[in-house]
Amino acid sequence: MKLAFCIDPLEKLKPAKDSTIAMMRAAAKRGHEVYAFEPRDMAASSATVVANIRKLTVRADNANWFDAEPHRDVALSAFAAVLMRKDPPFDMEFFYATLLLELAESQGVIVINRPRSLRDYNEKFATHKFPRFTVPMLVTKDIARLNAFIDAQSDVILKKLDGMGGTSIFRVRKDDPNRNAIIEVQTVNGAETIMAQRYIPEIVKGDKRVLVINGKPAPYCLARIPKAGETRGNLAAGGKGVAQPISDRDREIAETIGPQLVADGLLFVGLDVIGDYLTEVNVTSPTCMVEIFEQTGFDAATWFIEAVEKVAAGR
Repeated sequence: MKLAFCIDPLEKLKPAKDSTIAMMRAAAKRGHEVYAFEPRDMAASSATVVANIRKLTVRADNANWFDAEPHRDVALSAFAAVLMRKDPPFDMEFFYATLLLELAESQGVIVINRPRSLRDYNEKFATHKFPRFTVPMLVTKDIARLNAFIDAQSDVILKKLDGMGGTSIFRVRKDDPNRNAIIEVQTVNGAETIMAQRYIPEIVKGDKRVLVINGKPAPYCLARIPKAGETRGNLAAGGKGVAQPISDRDREIAETIGPQLVADGLLFVGLDVIGDYLTEVNVTSPTCMVEIFEQTGFDAATWFIEAVEKVAAGR
């Protein structure tokens, strides 16, 4: 079948670690045709969504991992599935891309993950859908509310709702002399909404990325362990990725919310779990497939493509 990947520029992808490339390689191994385009390549005319797209030849060689044919306009309806793998930030251009993909979806195109759910599941805020598994949280731009939350919880994490890779995350204690300044910077003096979460000490053992495909958790997660003196475990912030079997609690969280994720059209989700608590629901372009495969041999990319095949077969 023909699979089209909506991605960041091909030249910016990192073949030694990028889950999207792992998916492309898995698809090619299973005999599928792989195509790629960027959100800016899409257009809608007379209610038909097309993309200026390139067919790829994908290789295992990281130094020279693809060849691309010339661009040509193709209707998205020509593909068995379109896989939305554009990285955040979730800005207005990302929003417009989901509108174009949703229009294509209305015409029978399978889009993974579902465009509407990409809009509805802010990766921080979406944890509120599953309060059974979370620590106390607050979403607001009201400085007085944030100060009251910090007073009540004593030790909290402040994060921007549109951040990724550990950017703009601060730990703030009740007695922190920089507390007011941090709140002002994070909220832009009360103009921007942020999230506050009670600090979870188990972060020292890692911020676990639990992969959920078609509602089922992978048997291994990647624990992203903060470097010395750091609060954030994100790999982009210098964390060390250690693959390990998922815990009973990880499995409970994933299997409990999995059916809701499937119902919402979210075929591939990366849950962030610290200790026993869900902290984020990553739906835009979850990663960590490569690191898990290299350390455990579990091939999540092929498992994902098999799930895409099942969805496409049941259209």
